[in-house]
Amino acid sequence: MSERRQIEIFSAGCPLCRDTIELVNDMACSSCDILIHHMRDAAGVARANALGIRAVPAVAVDGRLVDCCAGQGPDAAALRALGIGQSLT
Repeated sequence: MSERRQIEIFSAGCPLCRDTIELVNDMACSSCDILIHHMRDAAGVARANALGIRAVPAVAVDGRLVDCCAGQGPDAAALRALGIGQSLT
């Protein structure tokens, strides 16, 4: 198991996306590395496409789209269930 959790947030810069960024940042712990992908950037769009993301905001943890993001958007319980905010060490 990796010693770091890789969290990717996909954002269009809208208020809902900013709320998601704030939620994840508030929940993150010392084992979390957060990367924000902006949908204005070709690299962000390419990464979103690779993960099958069709709507933002969206969150991926360790390369997997979080289930709550596949349809309605992220929520704290689903993110916590994937370990966000819980130290790996």
